[in-house]
Amino acid sequence: MSGRRKTSDPRLNVARYRLDGSTPKDADPRGASGTAAGDDDTDAAGRITMDQRTQFVEIQIQQAMRRGDFDDLPGAGKPLRGLGGSYDPDWWIRQKIERENLTGLGPPALTLRTENASLDERLDALHSEPQVREVLDDFNRRVIEARRQLQGGPPVVTPVRDVDAELERWRSRRADRRRAAEAERERADAARAAMTWRERRRARRAERD
Repeated sequence: MSGRRKTSDPRLNVARYRLDGSTPKDADPRGASGTAAGDDDTDAAGRITMDQRTQFVEIQIQQAMRRGDFDDLPGAGKPLRGLGGSYDPDWWIRQKIERENLTGLGPPALTLRTENASLDERLDALHSEPQVREVLDDFNRRVIEARRQLQGGPPVVTPVRDVDAELERWRSRRADRRRAAEAERERADAARAAMTWRERRRARRAERD
């Protein structure tokens, strides 16, 4: 079957021509429509049909994939975020605020939601119960005020915090951190006691450096 002439796809030839900048060897001068370029009953000369455009884009995508242009994109190999949640029309604003850790920007419904997500971490940085209570009271006050606003915008769905319950949780987390720190110190002391005097000297030098 070697004597049989290979068939040519005019649309593919046009796409290759636009990518390579050269006329295909077996290009059909009649074009993809099967009519000479000068005929009036078809597209004007040089006009790209939808099929030709689709083929052109497909070839570009394939070449980009071979070059590795789509490798190591952000989120590659990870599940899409938010698939299990309800639709949020302001998702892009919320994600920008969370991603760039912006504060004080956007409507209260979004800023309070972002603040609520990191409130425990903020409380854990405090050192006394009066400070924790003050932060919680201020947060609850701003949530209630945002719910009463009459300026429109997305609804405020952030809940207020139960101050007494949050104080109990803060104490529990603080006790857990204290126990973890004590256990770490005990492990370090036991490891140091098992060292020879030369090893302890090297360890002290490493700590100074």
